[in-house]
Amino acid sequence: MEYNPGLHILAEFKTERADLLYSSVASRELFEKLITRFELSSVGEVYHDFDQGGFTSVICLTESHLSIHTWPEFQLATFDIFLSNFRKDNTEKVRAIYTEVLAFFEGSELQKTELRR
Repeated sequence: MEYNPGLHILAEFKTERADLLYSSVASRELFEKLITRFELSSVGEVYHDFDQGGFTSVICLTESHLSIHTWPEFQLATFDIFLSNFRKDNTEKVRAIYTEVLAFFEGSELQKTELRR
């Protein structure tokens, strides 16, 4: 069997919806729905809400991971998702999840890098 590199998207976005950047509650619900809908397997997760607002979250998946870090005071977030292509091509899932996360936060993309690895 030959290794087929997966897609890793790393992005930074701004949003006028700073209310969504203060607490991880809404983000957690979104990620749980996306993981279920795209038939991914969570093997662990950490959500940490900071006292002054903002949060960081990392979800480990059997397929790899997704993470978000927010700065509501700057209306800014960074997001990344990587899914390996072991046994099946997950490229379109990565793109679809990224698109849905950006839409959920009503984000305006500042930068995005796509890596094949």
